[in-house]
Amino acid sequence: MYRRNITHILIPLGLGLAVLVSYNLFLKSPSPPSSTQLTDTIEAVAPPPEPPPNRAPEIDSKHARSLDQSVIPSTPHERLLEAIRDEIEKHDLALAESKLKELPPAVLSSSETRPFVAILWNNLGLQQERLHGTQASLNAFKKAAELDDSNPIILLNLAHTYWEQRDRALNAEFLTRLMRVAPQEPFPHLAMADLLQEQDDLTEAAKHLAQAADRARQDPALQSYLAAVTAKVQRTQSVESQMTARSSTHFVVKFDGEEDQGIWTSVLEILEEAYRDIGQKFGHFPSKPIMVVLHTKDSFQGATGSPVWADGLYDPSLGRIQIPTQGATTDSKSLASVLRHEYVHALLHDRLGTNVGALPTWLNEGLAMQWAGDTWPELDQAMQGEISVIPLTSLGGSWGALPPGTSTVAYLEANSATRHMIERWGLARVDALLNAFQAKSSVATAFQNTLFISYEEFQRQWLESFEHNRS
Repeated sequence: MYRRNITHILIPLGLGLAVLVSYNLFLKSPSPPSSTQLTDTIEAVAPPPEPPPNRAPEIDSKHARSLDQSVIPSTPHERLLEAIRDEIEKHDLALAESKLKELPPAVLSSSETRPFVAILWNNLGLQQERLHGTQASLNAFKKAAELDDSNPIILLNLAHTYWEQRDRALNAEFLTRLMRVAPQEPFPHLAMADLLQEQDDLTEAAKHLAQAADRARQDPALQSYLAAVTAKVQRTQSVESQMTARSSTHFVVKFDGEEDQGIWTSVLEILEEAYRDIGQKFGHFPSKPIMVVLHTKDSFQGATGSPVWADGLYDPSLGRIQIPTQGATTDSKSLASVLRHEYVHALLHDRLGTNVGALPTWLNEGLAMQWAGDTWPELDQAMQGEISVIPLTSLGGSWGALPPGTSTVAYLEANSATRHMIERWGLARVDALLNAFQAKSSVATAFQNTLFISYEEFQRQWLESFEHNRS
């Protein structure tokens, strides 16, 4: 059976929340291909310029997130604090951090200078994040919060960093404190809703989504997004409320008790094997148990809103692998293939967090096919037929506009280009590429800095290999 994953359809909705809390996330359009062979043979494939429906608006609060460091407290250490401030403004961040770490105890204990030192740490973190991503800024924001845990900007910056790093320190206790400090901010409620969804408490998650909506009344686009997510949570709650749940070490499987009783053990066995096998290939294991929902054929489409041709999906907005179980008892090979494929998508989301959207869709799908060990006879057949090559740049965004006849070509190219990358540069370099996307690098920058080749040149070399293998 021809299986196509619809992660590319659901990720825009799921990443709306990520975009909201990733305050300085900048999405950059890929550059057009330079090779004359990579022409736009199918214009409809190109991603639309507008954001997809129900996606939260992009918010650039970079300026709001910085704190005024111009007024230095009048103390005996004024010159020292001024020097650190100047180093941050000159972007000599290593020296500024070194001086901050060496501040005398008297500066840190003074009620006059302690809040200002917190501001310096906060602004240092912003510069580190701008240059090297949130992983580099985490320590600075934590230092700032230790010095001033009542400053809403500092706590929001720390929360933002926790979120992008998928740090478990972004827990209910921290978010509750953030709600008290920043009562009018929608983000703490959005993050709390996400945390509750992970814990399968959809009722409380819906309540926090409603509170987030109440605090976002002046933003119609965000209101629309919240309404869509709330409806999705409520629909999921309705569908799953009568389901039975069983757990293994790394997975929770929910199923319609009577119909799916016979396969949930098989599902857990497949997933635990995937956990070991794919985790070793990927060099990453999930930070928390992953939920898998087994639907009847009818409930799958109604619960997920998926098209009739979808055989499974990973929904990042709810943190669930969802598959229909029709025929699963008679086709265990297909069941294993679907589960492994979706598990890779879940693993990529766990690894990259909110920045998984920076990963080109063709690479996301290609890695799922390569690491899951997918074997699709349809791709072998397509390889022998007439193919109008779709530029990889046109396969970097949503695949929702793909005409039915070109979707097979899209998966064929995704698999081929990813295999070419692994064979040519090795898994260690692919891992470095993922790190670059995690740090919010554009596609062009990520390829140039990790594979030491331009994105256009990668496409040209891959296409040569692709055509050679077809001949």
